Amino acid sequence: MSNVNTVVFTIVVVLFVFVTFIGFAAARWRRAEDMLHLNEWGLGGRSYGTFIGWFLLGGDLYTAYTFIAVPALVFASGSIGFFAVSYTIMVFPIAFIFLPRLWSVCRVHNYITPADFIRGRYGSRGLSLAAACTGILALLPYIALQLVGIQAVLTVMGVGTSSSNKYVQDIPLFVAFVVLAIYTYVSGLRAPAAISFVKDTLIYVFVIVAVFYIPTRLGGWGHIFGTAQTHFAAINPETKKPNGTFIPTSKSIGSTQFDFATLALGSALALFLYPHTITGALATKRRNVVKRNMALLPAYSVLLACIALFGYMALTDKTTAAEVKKAGNTQLAVPYLLQHMFPSWLTGISFAAIIIGALVPAAIMAIAAANLFTRNIFREYFKQDASPRLETRVSQWASLVVKFGALAFAVWLPHTFAINLQLLGGVWILQLLPMLVGGLFTRWFHRWALLIGWAAGMIYGTIAAYNVSSPTSSHWASSTDIVFGHSIYIGVTAVVINIVLSVVLTLIMKAVRVPGGADETLPHQYTADPVDAPAPEPAGVGASASD
Repeated sequence: MSNVNTVVFTIVVVLFVFVTFIGFAAARWRRAEDMLHLNEWGLGGRSYGTFIGWFLLGGDLYTAYTFIAVPALVFASGSIGFFAVSYTIMVFPIAFIFLPRLWSVCRVHNYITPADFIRGRYGSRGLSLAAACTGILALLPYIALQLVGIQAVLTVMGVGTSSSNKYVQDIPLFVAFVVLAIYTYVSGLRAPAAISFVKDTLIYVFVIVAVFYIPTRLGGWGHIFGTAQTHFAAINPETKKPNGTFIPTSKSIGSTQFDFATLALGSALALFLYPHTITGALATKRRNVVKRNMALLPAYSVLLACIALFGYMALTDKTTAAEVKKAGNTQLAVPYLLQHMFPSWLTGISFAAIIIGALVPAAIMAIAAANLFTRNIFREYFKQDASPRLETRVSQWASLVVKFGALAFAVWLPHTFAINLQLLGGVWILQLLPMLVGGLFTRWFHRWALLIGWAAGMIYGTIAAYNVSSPTSSHWASSTDIVFGHSIYIGVTAVVINIVLSVVLTLIMKAVRVPGGADETLPHQYTADPVDAPAPEPAGVGASASD
């Protein structure tokens, strides 16, 4: 580690130790009489108000990979990278419509996971299993990509790069994730909830400073935008096409508008279908807290727009652009930019913010995946009379397995493969839209129609994503495909197929009178609040009619 900046390394280590202490101390924060209950370990006692909920959901939604991947896409392709800003603007009004209803019915019936709700709403074990497996499958590459973000920072810091042994290079990553695994096991959701205060504060500080300070070193915003415009207008000798699109023109808009629009819409619909975002919402204490946070969270969209501009800054800084090109990894654009533009002490704070920004969502994702396994696979199929203590123990151990599975995923698989699988995760999680969001407003859909529609969407989306190729990759090259002459996000196409099949098959099954499952929810429970509908003890998952 002779090439490591001592100041940067020291600040990163000190801040990491500080958040580790907070992670372990969080077990005593609002400590319940019995932590061995999923309501306590997995949902923080369902006790968080607007302030804590805002930090928790912000830490949940805006991951380290957001800070790495969004500007990397802008750096590589230009304006298409700003689809992320568009979808974070759209997502909160969408979630405002359905998320409070989900919160209410989950509080009334003590549902821990979205698959619990699907089980109770449709009386279908098969549909619940499909939802649980989809959630876990979509979360694994998402957790792995938090590690990709950490690795990008460690690579630029020079930690481990002096060794030619890959396993020695990955030791710092192993250490960070072992510590994460232990304090999450002990403190549950309380750990990332507490650490999110530190994470968000550090992120806001370094982003705001960067937006005002870095342009002064690069000749101002006029020079930054001018350089980016010239770069993207230039013809790439390999593809014989422009390097990207700075501002879509009449010639380019036809090829990019469907890409941009469907990516933004599909991502917005998918974001609050992910189990970890639902876990963050269910951890709040009141229905109005969910509504308030949907109104306040767009503040993060402003932050994301600033982060996206880092891609243009990295293009303008010739040293950063040259090092990224030499490394052949656009994910390094932001770390290299910060290293070159900031003094050492501020670089250390920025790198620590990105690393901590990976640990918070990774912890919540692992908890959400573990709860899905425990409630909707272990309890449903192996031990229906499991006590709350046994459920919690199983979730704790499952969270460890999920974390180390994601660690192996990130270490041994190529990063491009991990990135493409995360894009595929968005395609998969979108297939829960008809059964989850549709179920919050109507019981009209037939459970078997939803299951077949889900299967069709999953199969189509996976095959379509596998068949997308590029000059550098024969498979999994993108999350968009050509449909009727337009480039469209595969997740949107797949969920349209899913919905159409669900509607048509529901009509058929109702016509031939195929029995539907029993619905254990009531209309007034979708607008209930703890004041008039306190959460009962865990209902027996499996009490209603099943497949």
